[in-house]
Amino acid sequence: MNVEGIQGKRIAVLLSGGVDSAVVVHQLAELGLKPDCFYIKIGPEEQEEWDCSSEEDMEMATAVARKYGCLLEVVDCHREYWDQVTRYTMEKVRQGFTPNPDVMCNRLIKFGAFHEKRGKDYDLIATGHYAQTEEEEISVTVDGKWSSSKIKWLCTSPDPVKDQTDFLAQIYDWQLRKALFPIGHMMKEEVRQIAEREHLVNARRKDSQGICFLGKINYNDYLRRYLGEQPGAVVELETGRQIGRHKGLWFHTIGQRHGLGFGGGPWFVVKKDMAGNILYVSHGYDPETAYKQEFSVHDMHWLTKDMAEGNDSMEITFKIRHTPEFHKGIMTKGSEGGMPEGQGQRFLVKSLDGAIHGVAPGQFCVIYDKDHHRCFGSAEITL
Repeated sequence: MNVEGIQGKRIAVLLSGGVDSAVVVHQLAELGLKPDCFYIKIGPEEQEEWDCSSEEDMEMATAVARKYGCLLEVVDCHREYWDQVTRYTMEKVRQGFTPNPDVMCNRLIKFGAFHEKRGKDYDLIATGHYAQTEEEEISVTVDGKWSSSKIKWLCTSPDPVKDQTDFLAQIYDWQLRKALFPIGHMMKEEVRQIAEREHLVNARRKDSQGICFLGKINYNDYLRRYLGEQPGAVVELETGRQIGRHKGLWFHTIGQRHGLGFGGGPWFVVKKDMAGNILYVSHGYDPETAYKQEFSVHDMHWLTKDMAEGNDSMEITFKIRHTPEFHKGIMTKGSEGGMPEGQGQRFLVKSLDGAIHGVAPGQFCVIYDKDHHRCFGSAEITL
């Protein structure tokens, strides 16, 4: 964290009730700063039944803010979350895709709706994400004259398990310029140790799991609530033999191995026929049909600058899900013909590590430099 770059700045901290954001407040207080803290209240449409703003979260956030003498304000983004993130998720799932609502929450809510309501009054917005940033000075021409300018890159955390750059890869450049990640250079164990040493109330609190707004609610129950059920056939891909019935294609994801409930397994989900409402599965422990070495992506979102400009092919590393592993690959420009309107340039991503498991339409493919240090951005997988 560049101390010189934040002295004298107005800083807002997004305080969730968890240990990571609590240590963010501590780190800033250690520098003699007193940030204002904000708890973002989000949740689906039936707020009284499905709200994830638990009393425990508020108690923890309140205790941390009080300990450091900081203002704590609750910012209600429930309606914005439903109108933007939840509807995005449901529409993608209905179309047979595998979306990531937490990715869009960062772009649309934490650095979006919050900014419109309160964040615009601050120079920096600090969060407990495990990510880093670095600035680079570049030369630009203005009216024929050269001048220097700084750009900001999103960079990976040294903790490969906790690194969250993949969740931040859809934020806008202006959002990244205002973002501050005070614990991004730390390992999770170090954050816990600081919390223990400082006797923070949530030092031993477990990390939240799953989609942020659901809390303890089962994801399939949530899908059933809004999309209902649409039974259809489950068919073995290789033989065309029907082996059972599904309750709705949206309850299954490409590459899924568990929870299918069909006898004679193991079975793997390998394909969805949305028009025919058919779920295709493959039998065995490691079917080749569950793996892909090449796939297409569209609507590439570049975080800092367009790295493909002037490059028809580039060496990269990439992720298709939130795991510690990066895949080595090559990304090449595809033809623009045949792409649906609004989907932008198509790119082809090829894994240099061989075929990989569970590539699914609608997932984000997150693109990094060849050393998986700088995150360039992300795009949606189309196959």
